[in-house]
Amino acid sequence: MQHLRETDPEIFAIIAKETLRQEEGLELIASENYTSQAVMEAMGSVLTNKYSEGYVGKRYYGGNEVIDEMEALAISRAKELFGAEHVNVQPLSGSPANLAVYMAAVKPGDKVLGLKLDHGGHLSHGHPVNFSGLNYSFSQYEVDEKTQRIDMDKVREVALRERPKMIIAGFSAYSRDIDWKAFKSIADEVGAVTFADIAHIAGLIAGKALENPVSIFDIVTTTTHKTLRGPRGAIIMCKAQFQKDIDRTVFPGIQGGPHDHVNAAKAVCFLEALRPSFRDYARQTIKNAQAMAGELMNRGYKILTDGTDNHLMVVDLRSKDLTGKVAEVALEKVGISCSRSTIPFDTRKAMDPSGIRLGSPALTSRGMGTGEAVAVAGLIDEAVKNHANEAKLQSIRSQVRELAKKFPMYGDKA
Repeated sequence: MQHLRETDPEIFAIIAKETLRQEEGLELIASENYTSQAVMEAMGSVLTNKYSEGYVGKRYYGGNEVIDEMEALAISRAKELFGAEHVNVQPLSGSPANLAVYMAAVKPGDKVLGLKLDHGGHLSHGHPVNFSGLNYSFSQYEVDEKTQRIDMDKVREVALRERPKMIIAGFSAYSRDIDWKAFKSIADEVGAVTFADIAHIAGLIAGKALENPVSIFDIVTTTTHKTLRGPRGAIIMCKAQFQKDIDRTVFPGIQGGPHDHVNAAKAVCFLEALRPSFRDYARQTIKNAQAMAGELMNRGYKILTDGTDNHLMVVDLRSKDLTGKVAEVALEKVGISCSRSTIPFDTRKAMDPSGIRLGSPALTSRGMGTGEAVAVAGLIDEAVKNHANEAKLQSIRSQVRELAKKFPMYGDKA
């Protein structure tokens, strides 16, 4: 980064500061991870100089023969990784990818069924302040109040009553596996399109640790930067019958030229996910989450659904007489990053809800195992218990830094 240091020392210094923060801290935000250096090199390549409106072999600018080769390779790898009939690798992020699905599969005002946000869903699954809730008539299913799990009988009941044109399965804060076949059966019963948003668990699916919905559902979207460990971006996978509508909606419907440097980085991450070692990573990510959840429960914390099948968990802090914001701030002070989270039927506001969400993908990428996951749970407990004790928090901060330094972000895997 010598050129950046000389050209813009202020930005260089900020990047150096963030690098140190990441190196010396523990990342437990479930939607964050570390890319490989190969992915970062692709993102920083000359491909960012090119403008490539259109698709492979059908561009609106000249000089795209090399870009076509790159994008075709990204598509081919994604198809192999997920077993998809068609893949569009151009979406810039998860929400735009979801917007493209809505625009391609349903009409404004049509009924859509999705998981409620404070029950583990996503903003783009029908929240009233989001484009999805503003433009489509949403009904939303909830988790069971006692088990905090999705009750497929209740989903079917809502679907039969509302008769949606599309049913969404997917989440941003739900710790159990999804019954894709049950969702598909319900959708077939009411004549609805099936849409799976696997942004959080795509890497676990690619690593064969969770069931793959791509062959079951009509349309599937995912980001590429969470458990998949790629660049910030997204892809859309679909059955061949939806190919034209999806592609037309992405371009020219909602986007112009694709980010070729990011698409190349997506291709790199797909190749990495195709390697046998990625399956080990996916399995270890789940083991680490389960070990962390188990230790927190042993220490008296309430984990929604009483455990996890994937990479994340939501911790209900009401039994500790704390709010999510207080816990998040305390953990931030000791160098542990997490995100506050609403819990089902929460009576508190979203900016200061009753829970926090924790995830294991980034810790696992650094090479940590179940022993470290248990140790991290202990550090979380100590920080939360001592949230008002600045001296104690500083002591815990030293322990966090010591653990993090044993597992450098790249180390020998650079």
